[in-house]
Amino acid sequence: MSTRTKLVIGGVAVGLLLMPLIGWLSLLVVLGVPAVAYFMLDPSQRRRLRRVSRKEIGR
Repeated sequence: MSTRTKLVIGGVAVGLLLMPLIGWLSLLVVLGVPAVAYFMLDPSQRRRLRRVSRKEIGR
């Protein structure tokens, strides 16, 4: 399994576990933390991240 697949599965599992306990706040955490982390990157780091992601799709 690729690293991305493991992260997606872990994120879904955390989201499903937190949803009944905390409600919509958990959805904000699961979606908000990666979004904030992405926007904290420099523009050059974002370009590099997008380029790497596109290369892996073509495999």
